[in-house]
Amino acid sequence: MYRLGIDLGGTNIATGVVDENCKIIGVGKVKTNAPRPANEIIDDMAKSALLAVKDAGITMDEVQSIGVGTPGSVDYKTGTVIYANNLGFFNVPLAEELKKRLNKEVFVENDANAAAYGEYVAGAGKGTESFVALTLGTGVGGGVIIDGKIFGGSNGAGAELGHTVIQMNGVPCSCGRNGCFEAYASATALIRQTKQAMTRYPKSKMWELCKNDIENASGRTAFDAMRMGDEAGKSVVDEYIKYVAIGVANMVNIFQPDVLCIGGGISNEGETLMKPIRDIVSGENYARDMEKATLIKAASLGNDAGIIGAALLG
Repeated sequence: MYRLGIDLGGTNIATGVVDENCKIIGVGKVKTNAPRPANEIIDDMAKSALLAVKDAGITMDEVQSIGVGTPGSVDYKTGTVIYANNLGFFNVPLAEELKKRLNKEVFVENDANAAAYGEYVAGAGKGTESFVALTLGTGVGGGVIIDGKIFGGSNGAGAELGHTVIQMNGVPCSCGRNGCFEAYASATALIRQTKQAMTRYPKSKMWELCKNDIENASGRTAFDAMRMGDEAGKSVVDEYIKYVAIGVANMVNIFQPDVLCIGGGISNEGETLMKPIRDIVSGENYARDMEKATLIKAASLGNDAGIIGAALLG
C-alpha cells in the first residue's frame, strides 16, 4: 500500500505518492491561489492528489491514508486548521472535508512539524530518538521530535522555534514580538542585512552581483561576494551566521537532541554555513563538557521533507 502526502503552501499545493521505502514515486502540483474560500482550496487539494496517483501509475484503492502539512495552528486530533493567516483559514475542518472528497482517512499537521517528521523518519534524523529541525526560509520554521513523536504542546501550537527572542528590543517580527530568531536568521532577514550592507558599502562586489540593482539581492548574494574576497559580503555572512548560531545554541540547550538539522535554501551553502555554526555552538552548549553532544548537520530531503512527513502521519 501507498500513502499520500500533501504539502499545502501559500503558493502551491504539492502532493506525492510515498511508497514503503519512504520514496516519492508520483507527484501532482496545483496553484493554491490563496486567499480564497477554503472549500475551493480543498477541491484543488483533491485534484492534486488525483494527479499524483495518476503520475505514480496506481489507483486510489492502493492508497492507505492521506497526510497534510499546512501552515498555521492545527488540532491534530480533529484535523482542524485553527488558524492559518496566509491561507485565510479559521477553524477549517480540513481532514473531514478532504475525506469527503477522496474517501480516505486524513491526518493533518503543521507544515514545519510534518517536514521535521519527514527528516526524522527518512532524512537527517533517521535512527535518532530525539530530533530538532530548523528551516531557514521566508521565516524560521521548526519541528521537534521527542521519543519518536511530534511535540505540539498542549494546544498544537508548540515548537514555534523561530519566535524565540535572541535580541531584546530588536527588529520587529511579523508575530508581533521584537528580536525574534526569525527576524535575524531567516532568508528574509539575510536579504535585509545584505541590502543594508550594500547601502553602507557602495563599492562592494555585492552591487556587481546584483547588476547594480539592490532589489536583486538574494540569500546567496553575500555568500557569493565573500567567495570573491569582498569584505562587506564577508561581514554580512559572519554576522548572519552568529545570529543563526545563537538560535541553534538555544535549541540545543533546551532539547539536547541527538541531531539538529538545518534546512531551507541557505543550507545549500553546506559546510560554509555549518562549520562556523558548529564552532560557535560548541562553546555555547551547556553540555559542552559531556561525552555526548548534539550533532548539527544539514537537512537532506529538501522540499520532499514536507510531503514525506505528511504521508507518514497516519
